[in-house]
Amino acid sequence: HWCIHCRTALAEAEVEYEDHSSPSIFVEFPVGVEGAAELGRRVPELAGRRVSVLIWTTTPWTIPSNLAIAFHPQFTYAAYEVGETTVIVAEELAGRVAERVNRPFGDPLARFKGDLLEGIRFQHPLYRRDSVGVLADYVTLEQGTGAVHTAPGHGADDFNTGVQYGLEVYAPVGPGGHFLDEVEIFAGQRVFDANPRIEEALAARGRLWHRETFTHSYPHCWRCHNPVIFLATSQWFISMEAADLRARALDAVHRAQWVPAWGEERIHNMLANRPDWCISRQRSWGVPIPAVDCVKCGEAILTAPLAQQAADVFAKHGADAWYERPIEEFLPDGFACPSCGGREFDRERDILDVWFDSGSSHEAVLGQREGLRWPADLYLEGTDQYRGWFHSSLLVAVGTRGAAPYRGVVTHGFVVDEQGRKMSKSLGNTVEPQELIAKSGAEILRLWAAMVDFREEVRIGPEILARVVEAYRKLRNTLRILVANLYDFDPQADAVPVGELPELDRFALARYGETASRILQAYDRYDYPAIFQAVNSLVTVDLSAFYVDVSKDRLYTLAPKSVSRRAAQTAMYIMADGLARLIAPVLP
Repeated sequence: HWCIHCRTALAEAEVEYEDHSSPSIFVEFPVGVEGAAELGRRVPELAGRRVSVLIWTTTPWTIPSNLAIAFHPQFTYAAYEVGETTVIVAEELAGRVAERVNRPFGDPLARFKGDLLEGIRFQHPLYRRDSVGVLADYVTLEQGTGAVHTAPGHGADDFNTGVQYGLEVYAPVGPGGHFLDEVEIFAGQRVFDANPRIEEALAARGRLWHRETFTHSYPHCWRCHNPVIFLATSQWFISMEAADLRARALDAVHRAQWVPAWGEERIHNMLANRPDWCISRQRSWGVPIPAVDCVKCGEAILTAPLAQQAADVFAKHGADAWYERPIEEFLPDGFACPSCGGREFDRERDILDVWFDSGSSHEAVLGQREGLRWPADLYLEGTDQYRGWFHSSLLVAVGTRGAAPYRGVVTHGFVVDEQGRKMSKSLGNTVEPQELIAKSGAEILRLWAAMVDFREEVRIGPEILARVVEAYRKLRNTLRILVANLYDFDPQADAVPVGELPELDRFALARYGETASRILQAYDRYDYPAIFQAVNSLVTVDLSAFYVDVSKDRLYTLAPKSVSRRAAQTAMYIMADGLARLIAPVLP
């Protein structure tokens, strides 16, 4: 993907899909003179006829770059007489195509498999050059005509097909999205602006069969939110297959803990199906790619010694040294081009993908800072980071260390209002954390975060916060009662052995022990709602409503040092001390 506004390549993680209205056109590609003779030999029913193939596209601006038409080798195609033209489309789609172009097709003149169209030469609808018939398994019968317009410079499938058939990777579009001077009729025009002019040119030549507007999900730049294009350019990639990076990354995924559990499958599927990682960006700022280009032969060179040399220079002078200091400082002693032996070089001007930067943070932080250890116990971020930070960190770590940079990954939803709506100042439903803290204290915000199911979208609002305040009040009051009754208790001198405690106290401690066990297990699962529920149940049901209430007589009426009173204080001390520790990660 290429953003013509930011003028840079984009990785899959930097592309967001949004609804977009595009022109939808059906275009005729006539069979050329040589192609007609060959097609007549392969399909005798078409000999001597004026034959064309019909394609459908939502990117008219790519028509000037068309070099081929792709057919599925096993699909059945049919030829129909439409006026003075015999048109070829996939038989299964003929009815829908006839309806869309508003022309009767009638009965087919001939039926044949798509493989018979391989190598047939068609006339380009705008220029005096041919487009060749090719075969491709990605052709579908879901929409269109079954014949796919193919421009090797403007699509991944198109590119791969072009390489397979030895076609030129023709992409006559500049970094700002303008057609280059070599493009007849449309030179200098921006691609999206040229769409209507291309349609007019097709119509003037009798090649445009139908035009309408089509709304579909289309890739947009994550930074500027404008539609992107597909543009073949020279970029740096990390191969997912070299050194078994994909397989090793997938194995590392299954060795980590994922919360929620479905996160494991989500990132697995992303890794299993992702293309090679494009790590170069065409920007004026960022971390330079420490590669050089041979002046003599044009070879782009990036080796471990080059990277280490650059790292040493950066350590002394900073990354700007790449642009400010002589290129010779970045070349190891005796360095020569491995292809031609040349010794004169230009420096690479592309920078690293920022996701490579963030994906390397584990090494900069955990791998180099004293007192920290690699890997991280936990990575915590929003659900959007499966394709971002979690993903890039995993690939960088597996590539450099052979393991994931984290033992566990926890993802959370995003905060919405009480009705589940996205917060907006225009709706007046925002909650400012600083205002909430000033009004109710940071503990309320902490407890709210622990109470809600963070794995889904998280709701907050006045009613929800009122319930949090009430829960906090009950917890705080119960703990205050426990602590208040220990004013004259020294655990070293006054504690009663647990085995000698009355049954009531041992019952309370048993309930506390069960709760503590559930809480610790919940911490291991990062299940904070379960922690709150366990604490709340113990405090409000077992302690406040029962144990504390029935222990009042012993605490307030018996002699201060009586065994029965000390027994109650012993149990209360154990529970107060333990609860304070158990809830410390939530309410320190």
